[in-house]
Amino acid sequence: MKAKKAVKRLNRVEGLLSNVIDGFAAGERAVKELLANAKAAVVRARKSVSVKASPAAEKKTPARARSAKSRITAEGRKKLSLAAKKRWAVAKRKGVSAVTGRPLAKTA
Repeated sequence: MKAKKAVKRLNRVEGLLSNVIDGFAAGERAVKELLANAKAAVVRARKSVSVKASPAAEKKTPARARSAKSRITAEGRKKLSLAAKKRWAVAKRKGVSAVTGRPLAKTA
């Protein structure tokens, strides 16, 4: 498991333990102490994982190429639109669906 993911999970576990500790009544001291010890162990584990994780130790994620914007020009978009309209017209003349190629349903 990568260190960053481990740290995130340990943070979540620490939060859950805190919620459970807060939910116990003051009279149940033994259980609270056990949970506090568990929380301390999680904190120690998180610190040791974050210390071991150096930027050079893990593989770097590749930088994103370009943004998800469309790279087609307005002129290209216009040509595609006209070509699609021509295909649809041909399909309609033949009496088939332009998408599925099945015959069109006849209406009354």
